[in-house]
Amino acid sequence: MLTAFHDAISLLTQLNAGVLGIVLVSLQVSLSALILGILLGLPIGAFLATEEFQGKKWIIVTLNTLMGVPTVIVGVIVYLLLSRSGPLGAWGWLFTVKGMIVAQILLTTPLIAALSRQILEDSWRIHRDSFLSLRLPLLSRYKWLIWDCRFSLTIAVLAGLARAISEVGAVMIVGGNIDHSTRTMTTAIALETSKGDLPLALALGIVLLGIVLLANIVTFVVRQIAERLYG
Repeated sequence: MLTAFHDAISLLTQLNAGVLGIVLVSLQVSLSALILGILLGLPIGAFLATEEFQGKKWIIVTLNTLMGVPTVIVGVIVYLLLSRSGPLGAWGWLFTVKGMIVAQILLTTPLIAALSRQILEDSWRIHRDSFLSLRLPLLSRYKWLIWDCRFSLTIAVLAGLARAISEVGAVMIVGGNIDHSTRTMTTAIALETSKGDLPLALALGIVLLGIVLLANIVTFVVRQIAERLYG
């Protein structure tokens, strides 16, 4: 075990090309899905937090259900959509980075929408009368509400990042785990462990943990600074 850890550290310190390639693909897929998930999820969360309409409770229940849906199910659905016989087969996105991003968007968006809805709903109860008295347009109302909760919403963003970067099932099915093309850190760890290449699996695991730890540290520092500045 010590030898495997030593070899893993060597791969990292030498900036092994194979490791860097896998890490870059992972970051490309996860960050793209996270950004698009934020752009889609926050407005959905704001809409559900501020508006009353028939069927709202069922939409909230659906979002909460999608938060815990097994990722392989999402992978199969996206696979069927992007396969040659599927409705989106003409795009040619199956076994590509674009297809993997689509799969992860379907995972991050419901999670961010559900978490942000709860955060924004609490703020809406406090500021509702003020916003309504100002007669702000719908989009302006959402913008100011999201801005008011921007530090609290980092929790939803972190959850979306964790969901995207740690995902295995969907990207394995949709991306195919193709070397130098669609192999991510999580799929590579699963493959290399099964092959017995523990140094590479450990090296990728260390990088994965480092990315998540760095994201949490940055978020913690930002929130601490915000609390000092804004009380």
